[in-house]
Amino acid sequence: MKVGSRGSNLALTQTKTITNQLSKIINKEIELEVIKTTGDKITDSQLYTIDVKGIFTKELDKAVLDEEVDFAVHSLKDLPVELTGDLEIVSIPKRESPNEVLVSSYSWDALPEGASMGTSSLRREAFCNYHKKYLNIIPIRGNIDTRIKKVTEGQYDATIMAEAGIKRLGLTKYIKQVFAVDYMTPAAGQGALAIVARSDSKVKEELKKLNDFISSQEIIAEKTVLEELGVGCQWPIGISARIDNNKLKLYSILLNKKGELLSKVELSGTVNDAERLGREAAKIMEDYL
Repeated sequence: MKVGSRGSNLALTQTKTITNQLSKIINKEIELEVIKTTGDKITDSQLYTIDVKGIFTKELDKAVLDEEVDFAVHSLKDLPVELTGDLEIVSIPKRESPNEVLVSSYSWDALPEGASMGTSSLRREAFCNYHKKYLNIIPIRGNIDTRIKKVTEGQYDATIMAEAGIKRLGLTKYIKQVFAVDYMTPAAGQGALAIVARSDSKVKEELKKLNDFISSQEIIAEKTVLEELGVGCQWPIGISARIDNNKLKLYSILLNKKGELLSKVELSGTVNDAERLGREAAKIMEDYL
């Protein structure tokens, strides 16, 4: 069995974690092949200005379709709303934290007006404006290690990142503050991984053994909102679904780039209501796009 992965430290760490778990279940060795994506090659642009679907995934998906590898491991939030051709998400392992974090020598409240905030995310930029943080937003690119280094060396005063990646790399000492999801709302799918394979794959049933039902239902709710709205990273939208005691709570917030609130939706239901809640949230929000 062969898996495809991006070559970043985070991508390799995530993929190796999955292959180690899978190997123990199916008692097979899994070969890893590194594949460079379009997103890895573009280092000088804001991501939301690049009109390329699956900027971090399409080369990996092509390798799966061409049967060069059996499956690929993606950060789920990087996946386009619709997968290419005969591909499907066959498994969503247990999700890591979806929260956003601040990397800085300053606390959030202590960040001075005009401080340099490194981000290439339209959503994060909009949330800084929403919370009236009059910061100097500057694009920042590179892997997690690189972005943290740019802050610690003083090139930027702060950056906002996903807690999941920092935890997976064992770099939590750089986290200054963890934001609540209803304050700095994450991207749909943040903290989750997706195992993608061909629909007719012979190893699909083996890959399904890694699926976590609770995590997959949360993702269904979040991704359904995006699917119904037909939007991606070009819109500053935060979505969080959390399940506790069989109750699913879905929170969605849509801003414009200036940080003005366009729509906020809070819904709840059972764990099996994930898709319905996602559709309902999107229906409420669609008039504001």
